[in-house]
Amino acid sequence: MLHPSYSDLMKVVNSEVEPGEAPVVNSRYSIVMATSKRARQIIAGEDALVNVRSVKNATKPLSVAVEELNQGKIKILSDEDE
Repeated sequence: MLHPSYSDLMKVVNSEVEPGEAPVVNSRYSIVMATSKRARQIIAGEDALVNVRSVKNATKPLSVAVEELNQGKIKILSDEDE
């Protein structure tokens, strides 16, 4: 099982959305695309935005990217914000 779960990650990403506005993320696909993009950035040499020692499986860039998203260190932009 993935920890945090997709639903937990979606809640974190959508936490700053005002009531009545459309959520930034509607599906697991958006979470997967965002974390995979960030993992590729980490592989390319960008520094992690979280303490890598505190992340389980920290040798895996995707695990680091998921934790960054969970801690709110990275944001998923809506189409309007891009």
